[in-house]
Amino acid sequence: MVKALVATFSCLLIAVCFSGVADAEPQQWKIGHVRPAGSAVDKDIQAFAQQIKAETQGAIQIDIYPGSKLGDYSVVQERVAFGEVEMFVGPFGTAIDKRLALGFTPFLVSTWDEAKNVYAQGSALFNQMAGFLEAQNIKLIGGWPVYFGGIALTKRPAEPGNPDIAKKMIIRVPPIRAFERTARVLGYTPYPITWTYAKMGLKTGMVEGILGGGAEGYLGLKDIVKYYLPVRDHFEYWFVYMNLDLWNSLSDQTRTLLSNLSREIEIQRYAVAEAEERDSIAKLEKIGVEIIPINENEHALMKAKVRKTVWPEMRKEIGEVFDEITK
Repeated sequence: MVKALVATFSCLLIAVCFSGVADAEPQQWKIGHVRPAGSAVDKDIQAFAQQIKAETQGAIQIDIYPGSKLGDYSVVQERVAFGEVEMFVGPFGTAIDKRLALGFTPFLVSTWDEAKNVYAQGSALFNQMAGFLEAQNIKLIGGWPVYFGGIALTKRPAEPGNPDIAKKMIIRVPPIRAFERTARVLGYTPYPITWTYAKMGLKTGMVEGILGGGAEGYLGLKDIVKYYLPVRDHFEYWFVYMNLDLWNSLSDQTRTLLSNLSREIEIQRYAVAEAEERDSIAKLEKIGVEIIPINENEHALMKAKVRKTVWPEMRKEIGEVFDEITK
C-alpha cells in the first residue's frame, strides 16, 4: 500500500515538474553526507541526484561525496554557506548560532508518529530552523529522518534506567550544549568531541561510551562497545540544505523541483525508517552488543528530568520560539 502511494505521489511530482526546469547554464554540484557509500542515505541521495539530472535534462548534475569526504558536518556547513559546496545532508553545528540546537532538543518526541508531525518539511520546527539558517546564507529544502538516539557503552552502567544514579562514566557527546547537558542529567560525565574522534576515544579508553547517535551509527563500533541503551534521548533528523545564493539564482521551477523531490524522499524514508531502526538494534545484538532495554517508566523519568533541567537552559539561548516548538 505504501509503495503504491509513493509511486502515485512520484507520478504527480513528475507531472508538475517535468517541463522547462533546466536553468540557463549547465551546473556541476557537490553534495556530501556522513555515511559510507551504499548506506541507506547514500542510496536515497543517489536517487535524488539521478532525478535532478533527468528532470533538468542534464543541466544540473550532482557529484556525491559520502563518508564525510568533504569534511566534518560542521566544517561542511561553513563550506556550503560560502558556496564552496553546493549541498549537504546531515546535522548542524551550533558554533555560529546556538539557536540551531533547537533541532536537537532532547526528549522532544518519543514515538515515530510524533516525529512525523514535529520533524518534517513545512513543520513549525523546520520553518524555524530555516529562518535561523538564512543568516548563514543557507537554504533549508528538506529532511531525512534517521533514528531515535541511544547510548553505546564499553561497560555496564549502574542502574542504567535510573537518571538519578551517578554512572561514574565519561562518555563522548557531540560538541553541542544540548547533548552535554542531557548526558549530565542522565548521570554521565560528558566529553564533547566530534564523531571523527569518537572511535579513537573509545579505543584508547579516554571515554567509556558515546551519546549522540543511534543503533545504525554504532554498528561501525564492533568489538569496542559492549552495551546499548535505547533511551530515545533525541530524534536524529538530517537536514537537506544548500547555498542560499545558489538557490536564489535558480528558476522557480527548479526550486520547486528540488523541494518536491526532497519531500518525496522524506516520505519514502519515514515509511521504512522505524523498521530499519529495529533491524539495526537486532544487528547490534547479533555482533555481541548487549541491549539493555529501557521501559516506559524509566523513559518517562528521564524525559521529565531532562525537560525540567535542560529545556530552561535551551530556552535562554534560543528565545521565546522554543516555547512555541515545545508546547
